[in-house]
Amino acid sequence: MCRHLAYLGLAMPLAELLLTPGNGLLTQSWAPRRQRYGTVNADGFGVGWYAPGDPVPARYRRSMPMWADRTFADVARVTSSGAVLAAVRSATPGMSPEESAAAPYAHGPWLFSHNGRVEGWPHAVEALAASLPASRLLALEAQADSALLWALVLERLAAGDSAGDALVRVVQDVSAVTPGRLNFLLTDGTAIAATAAGDTLFWRSGPGSVVVASEPIDDDPGWQEVPDNCLLTATASRVAVRPMSNLTKEQVAP
Repeated sequence: MCRHLAYLGLAMPLAELLLTPGNGLLTQSWAPRRQRYGTVNADGFGVGWYAPGDPVPARYRRSMPMWADRTFADVARVTSSGAVLAAVRSATPGMSPEESAAAPYAHGPWLFSHNGRVEGWPHAVEALAASLPASRLLALEAQADSALLWALVLERLAAGDSAGDALVRVVQDVSAVTPGRLNFLLTDGTAIAATAAGDTLFWRSGPGSVVVASEPIDDDPGWQEVPDNCLLTATASRVAVRPMSNLTKEQVAP
């Protein structure tokens, strides 16, 4: 239902990460190779990136397909970053079509993306929504399952959970009340946490860099698939993959 990607490493132009690769997010917006649900990702896109010395990321989001936005091609050509989170969207029927529903979602230093869907939306997750403070619900960016999932993750982060712990607990809480596909990506510009829960997830590391993506962006043989029901945590120099079902809070924390 979407494709997303996160990168940490040496600063590089956004175009080289997202547009130039043979199966980059631009290509995945119209011809994904590993997508299990849906065929195109033409319902908007978004990119978040960090500038040196500024912990709050910039975002560029649109409700149009990535291939239709010529302005972004120019922005991506001249904008470089060493920390990026981006996504192309295939909207679930009935969800908000506006730009505000396109990942990445943001709060403070965090960027978040959700690849998947919550079955039985919105009734199946009424109890989880009711568990949130009213201020958190009123601040939802969009009327979409991803926005609520982001609010649930934010509440965990605000309570002091690590990034990995927050994602695992939300996957477990949602899965306890309804089926769904809950592939999450979360970064603060220094580390990445991601879940494989119902859809594909891959990673590739290089000298001082790591890419985590719904599917490989090129044919490099170094890509490794994350098994389903696993948590990935990564920095530019380290990657760890562990089953979510076996993790306690202490084990999840980086």
